[in-house]
Amino acid sequence: MTDSPATTKVAVDSVPANTKRGGDIRVTLSPKTVGCGSGFGGVLRLAPGEFVTEHLHPYSEEFLHIVQGHVEMSLDGVPVRLEPGDSLLVPIGVRHRLVNTGTVSAEAVFHLSPLAPRPELGHVDIEQPVHVDAGDPSVGGSR
Repeated sequence: MTDSPATTKVAVDSVPANTKRGGDIRVTLSPKTVGCGSGFGGVLRLAPGEFVTEHLHPYSEEFLHIVQGHVEMSLDGVPVRLEPGDSLLVPIGVRHRLVNTGTVSAEAVFHLSPLAPRPELGHVDIEQPVHVDAGDPSVGGSR
């Protein structure tokens, strides 16, 4: 199948990893990468025992689908176990933290929508970042 003129394809390894809050988070589809205006998404990879620090999104719902591995998502401190094939909705404003509780690497696909009015307003850290000096690629772009 060939891409139609309206299709914008982004390979996961072509975008920089965001490791600031733990794991390897790659935003593949966003205002910055493809010019979309309704949300953003990508792929998250976590090694065994690795986690994404607790945070919340004041403007966006987060949709998470587990592709590989076993993880635990805490929603306002309440743990939810997830395995391959499971999907989870994180409502707007709910604190959440994700940890790989399994013995193999975990991989998930995520999408957040709607976009915050400005990228810097879209994410509120509850926990200190894991890698303070790590890059934090912006979703970017105008709304």
